[in-house]
Amino acid sequence: MLISVVVVVKDTVKTIQQCIDSVSNQTFHDKELIIIDGGSTDGTVDIIKENDFKIRYWESKRDRGIYHAWNKALSHIHGDWVYFLGADDYFWDEKVLERIATHLETSSVNIVYGQVKVISQNGKILGTYGEPWNKINKTFMQLMVLPHQGVFHHIDLFKKYGNFDEQFKICGDYDLLLRYLKTHSALFIDNMIVAGKRHGGISSNATYKLRALTEISLASKKNGAGGLRLKWRWTYFKAYVRYLLNKLLGESITRKIVNSYRIFTNRTLIE
Repeated sequence: MLISVVVVVKDTVKTIQQCIDSVSNQTFHDKELIIIDGGSTDGTVDIIKENDFKIRYWESKRDRGIYHAWNKALSHIHGDWVYFLGADDYFWDEKVLERIATHLETSSVNIVYGQVKVISQNGKILGTYGEPWNKINKTFMQLMVLPHQGVFHHIDLFKKYGNFDEQFKICGDYDLLLRYLKTHSALFIDNMIVAGKRHGGISSNATYKLRALTEISLASKKNGAGGLRLKWRWTYFKAYVRYLLNKLLGESITRKIVNSYRIFTNRTLIE
C-alpha cells in the first residue's frame, strides 16, 4: 500500500522545510511526496530544489487556486491513499503514517481521519479538533467539521466521485467529501493525532470565514444536503457579528471580546 502526500505551496519559505522534513522523516517507507508550487518568488522554490531527492514529483507554475493545484497533483500520484498537507503544517510525529497505515489497509470506507492540533504562531497548542463520525455526521451535512489536515482519501473516492470542483475557492474539499459522505460513513481513528496546523493568516480572517460559510451553503445545496441548516445559520451569525466588530472596534478589541466568549464557553483562547 502506497500513501501519496500532496503539498500545495505558494511563498512559504519559513515553513516549507519543516513540512517536507515531517514527510521524509516518517518511519513508514511506502510513501511519496508531491509538491505543487504556485510560482513562489520568496525562495520557496530554492528549498524545494534542495530537497529534490525527497520528492517524487514537483513543479512550480502559476495556477488558478488551491483546487486547481490539487487536481494537478492527482494526475501525478501513484498511491492507494491520498493525504493533503498544508505547506504551513506538519505531521505530528514520525510514526503518523506507520500508525494510520494499519487502519487504511483494512478500511472498507474511502475516508479515514484522525485529529489535528491547532498551533499558534509561537508554538502554543490552541486546541484539538476531530470527533467520532457518529457524533458529527449530521452536523457535517451543514458544516465542515472534519479536520482537513487529519483526513486520508482512498483513490477510489476520486475515481468514483470526481476531482475537486474549481468553482469553489475555499471549500472545494467540503464539496468533494459531501459527495461521498452524504450516503456513506467515514472511519475515525481515536487517539490519533495526525498533524499540527498553524493558526493565523487568511483562514482566521473574519471576511474569509464569511466567504467560506457561503461556499459551504452552496456545496450543501449542490449536493442535496440542505434542510433547515440551523447550525450553519448560528455559525454564520457568529462570524458576521465578529466581522462587524472588526469593522467597528478593530481586531485587537474584537479578539478580547471573542476570548471572553470562549472563556464563558470553556474553550481555548485565541491569540
